[in-house]
Amino acid sequence: MKNILILCCVWIIAACSTPSRAPYMTDAPLEQRLKSIRAKKGDPIFVRIFKEERMLEIWYEKHGKYQQLTNYPICYYSGPLGPKKRQGDKVSPEGFYQVTRRALNPYSQYYKSFDLGFPNQYDRFKGYTGDYLMVHGDCVSVGCYAMTDQQMDEIYQLVAASLNRGQSSVPVHVFPFKMTDARLSREKHSPHYAFWLELKEGYDYFEKYHKVPNVGIRSGKYTINQ
Repeated sequence: MKNILILCCVWIIAACSTPSRAPYMTDAPLEQRLKSIRAKKGDPIFVRIFKEERMLEIWYEKHGKYQQLTNYPICYYSGPLGPKKRQGDKVSPEGFYQVTRRALNPYSQYYKSFDLGFPNQYDRFKGYTGDYLMVHGDCVSVGCYAMTDQQMDEIYQLVAASLNRGQSSVPVHVFPFKMTDARLSREKHSPHYAFWLELKEGYDYFEKYHKVPNVGIRSGKYTINQ
């Protein structure tokens, strides 16, 4: 009996540590989902990523506020919760990023991709290093956010359509988790707590107004300009 219990514990630990490979899920074709929120490809778009929940969200702007189009389960990301600090640490970044047309790569070795723009101004101020931190397909990652190819096909075409239609850059906000007061309160002893408080201001602003905040940098900290 003791041996059986040990084997069960080993199996549970292995299962929990295996990267999530939830299948792409949708209730309807893409065009139908766009129509349901009265959006179309090329309208202004906003992306949010949550590490702990392994979720990428797509939002569309209509009449000054954003409506959520869909969620995509993240197939894989690497490293623990917390910001990426140095080249080779295999940590996926957190923070406020902007994706431009130059960041699009339809011929990526990982199916399709767009670069998050790490390091941004904040990361450079902190001395963080790294490059080619992307959202891409192929479900493998060493510091990126990897999706299935089917997911990435949709995400890429939506982001590309908005950039090609005239959106100067697509904001991508990357959080460690859904930044509710209750969830963040569990992290008061984390070395990343002060950084996460900065991210929470941007999270709270969008949750309250469904508008993308203007993010600035002051004295080496993120600021939210309302």
